[in-house]
Amino acid sequence: MKIRKAVIPAAGLGTRFLPATKAVPKEMIPIVDVPMIQHIVEEAVRAGAEDVIIITARHKEAIENHFDYNPELEDFLDKKSKAELADLSRKIGKLCNVIAIRQKNPMGLGHAVLCAAPAVGNEPFAVLLGDDLIDSEVPCTKQLADIYATQNASVVGVMEVPASEVNKYGIVGGKMMNPRLMHVDRLVEKPAEKDAPSRLAIPGRYVLSPKIFDCIRETKPGKGGEIQLTDALQLLAQKEKLLAYQFEGTRYDTGDRLGFIDATIAFALKRPELRPGVTELLKKHLK
Repeated sequence: MKIRKAVIPAAGLGTRFLPATKAVPKEMIPIVDVPMIQHIVEEAVRAGAEDVIIITARHKEAIENHFDYNPELEDFLDKKSKAELADLSRKIGKLCNVIAIRQKNPMGLGHAVLCAAPAVGNEPFAVLLGDDLIDSEVPCTKQLADIYATQNASVVGVMEVPASEVNKYGIVGGKMMNPRLMHVDRLVEKPAEKDAPSRLAIPGRYVLSPKIFDCIRETKPGKGGEIQLTDALQLLAQKEKLLAYQFEGTRYDTGDRLGFIDATIAFALKRPELRPGVTELLKKHLK
């Protein structure tokens, strides 16, 4: 079954990037010259999503505006014989149908996903977290959607992390079906190293059955007094098959300042027109 809808939670305050995020949504901070959230939306679209549901909060109208048309800007660019830039702006507006829903109370990731229920309806959907950029030939979300289509089961994307870092992620445990695919029977949110069922962590990509919404409704607040998506997934695993797939690609944690810098350098070096200059700048600053 094709995954037609994707949910992107983007209601957080972005406090780790203050003062930049005092007036600008964290998701709009660019990697080189493309806002982080545009990278995420483009991944969802490349995976087949037609409707992208962005869960926002007060003072985040800039996200919605970015994916709209801007006739004044585009007309100005056309008149200045900058048709290429005008087309670039229009292309963003054409990406997909964006549905913005406010999360009025910051009650956790699980609650943010539940806010999307009316727009998702009774069909499988993808969830992509805006703090994680995954650079891969086949979009990570497409990899998961293909697993969902063949296995008819919810699937979370996972990556192996050092034992010392399991306390930063939701960690899965279960039985390996092949070298990359696991049948999940246990999930733990940010466990201590001794309590982790594996070293396979969920960095922020999911393709889920709509039954997850009922599981979220049944989930009580966990760590931090928030409704954790990991806890709801544990409940889902008890009711139906849940899989974990070790995706192919490089993940950048852009919610962390060093991770953000890492992603910026990596994405800049991939641009032929920027690579020589960036390489020289790196040599200059490393002298």
